[in-house]
Amino acid sequence: MAKRLVIIGGDAAGMSAATQVRRMKTVAELEIVAFERSTRTSYAACGLPYLVGGLVDSPASLVARTPEQHRAKGIDVRTRHEVAAIDVKASTVTVRDLESGQESAVHYDELLISTGASGILPSWPGIDAKGVLQLRTLDDAAAVEQLLAAGARRAVVVGAGYIGLEVAEGLLQRGLQVTVVERLDAPMGAVLDADMATDVADAMRAAGIDLRFGTAVSGFTADGGRVTAVATAAGPVEADLVVIGLGVRPNAELARAAGVGVGESGGIQVDDHLRTDTPHIWAAGDCVESHHRMTGRSVVVALGTHANKQGRVVGTNLAGGDAAFGGVLGTAITRFNDMEIARTGLTEREAKAAGLDAIGVTTEASSRAHYYPGAEPMKIKMVVERGSGRLLGAQIVGGTGAGKRIDVLATALWNGMTVAEVAGMDLSYAPPFSPVWDPVLLAAGKAASVV
Repeated sequence: MAKRLVIIGGDAAGMSAATQVRRMKTVAELEIVAFERSTRTSYAACGLPYLVGGLVDSPASLVARTPEQHRAKGIDVRTRHEVAAIDVKASTVTVRDLESGQESAVHYDELLISTGASGILPSWPGIDAKGVLQLRTLDDAAAVEQLLAAGARRAVVVGAGYIGLEVAEGLLQRGLQVTVVERLDAPMGAVLDADMATDVADAMRAAGIDLRFGTAVSGFTADGGRVTAVATAAGPVEADLVVIGLGVRPNAELARAAGVGVGESGGIQVDDHLRTDTPHIWAAGDCVESHHRMTGRSVVVALGTHANKQGRVVGTNLAGGDAAFGGVLGTAITRFNDMEIARTGLTEREAKAAGLDAIGVTTEASSRAHYYPGAEPMKIKMVVERGSGRLLGAQIVGGTGAGKRIDVLATALWNGMTVAEVAGMDLSYAPPFSPVWDPVLLAAGKAASVV
């Protein structure tokens, strides 16, 4: 009789794991049952702002694999089923059928928790008003479309992080009047140092976005159940549509209630093989803590890249293989209109908070040879350990062709390189792509001369 793997959560980590296991184990060898409380599996939530902005043609374009496609591969996906509890001693999960309301106990031999993360929603008065939402699911995107079709013209985005920028851009492209309300004094405040964030703020203002920095939200006002304004300490901001993007928290409550270890950051504790501290229980994706390669600390970094990699790793291990997840640097990239924004490793602020003797060195450069059409200005900030010259992090803000250079610096970070070593790297050159001294080399050389 085949053993059974139960997976809680049918998105990136869970279904990547299921797919990997099925590549290595037949149905006769291992049964896979995945419970997903929504109606969908395996879709690209990162594409939602671009769906709202009209750059993605349809919601179906964001779906990687449907439940039916997973079932055809021998994975028993049960949508609209929610796992309410884990019984470690009995090796069972309590599953609630959300359509019928019936509950049942399902046995597992191995259990994977891939419950993801939920958007942070403070208990503000009026938050349940129609027109106040997050943008985390395809249903949320559909709700935005309904509001636009109903005549929404004034949008307020609460939060100026990744989602805030991307949603603001999308709504602006749809012709709305957009206001961004942010408690911090700059956009991308948790991602960039203030000196780099200034350029982002300038680009947002130039595009016509009303920026309200240093402004705390206190609630929402409504008329007939529909939002009419965002209440702030500086006064109300009129709105027909409000999108809240305040970051996420790992969904670790189910694990915690079962006695599975949860760390100080709020994520489920796992080793590099994605095993929890409880036998036969594994975890992966946005619900787990990861090892930060620069600080050695356990952190929650909710990115689709990590979730999919962790799914592949844990799937390999569940099938009897041997794979390890190497940790995270927090490498990420986004854009606002034509401005590309990227970071990896530690900001100067984060490095100093971690007790490192760090210095930030900023360089201005061009994305192409200055004489070649389409050359765009860019800024690179390198965060370097004083004395040793070890690269600790980097940030890039600039025009087309700037952002993906962050991957070179992420590779250098991954391998523990100094800025002097980065400055000597053999990078490609041709006028349409780079000056003869690539901006990465220029920035590394300048940093090496300072530290």
